[in-house]
Amino acid sequence: MADHPMFLYLAAYETEADARADYDALRRLHADGVVGTYDAAIVTKDADGKVHVHKHEKPTQHGAWTGAGVGALLGILFPPSLIGSAVVGAAAGGLVGHLWRGLSRGDLKELGEALDAGEAGLVVIGRDELTEALDRALDHATKRVEKRLDADAEQFEKDLEQAQKG
Repeated sequence: MADHPMFLYLAAYETEADARADYDALRRLHADGVVGTYDAAIVTKDADGKVHVHKHEKPTQHGAWTGAGVGALLGILFPPSLIGSAVVGAAAGGLVGHLWRGLSRGDLKELGEALDAGEAGLVVIGRDELTEALDRALDHATKRVEKRLDADAEQFEKDLEQAQKG
């Protein structure tokens, strides 16, 4: 069990607009100090099944969490042929191992099914347990999944910093 666990929160939406509204609510929670360090992205699939990752800003730019966390997770959930190059880059950086060890096959199946449940998804990876605050504030989701990852957030951050340097 990790000394400093990470948490994953995934919400599915009927529309991309609903996902964007909840992404904005997440940003407000962060600005108000309710949610600490996190990485988040809106994920959509086009008519051809290609996965697109949309980020409006990088609220965690002050630390190492700059998109690679979500990229590593999506690298596990989707084959490289379906995802963009930025996501593939995060997956190739070796960060996938942290998340891969932290999730069971059942967890991965549940996460994949949740993303398939709507037109868009909001994926949030952070150092703090997110469920209570996010369930109250993110009210547009049709389905939610949260997982405690058996991955150490401090080691993950060190590996993120190393990947960004190299």
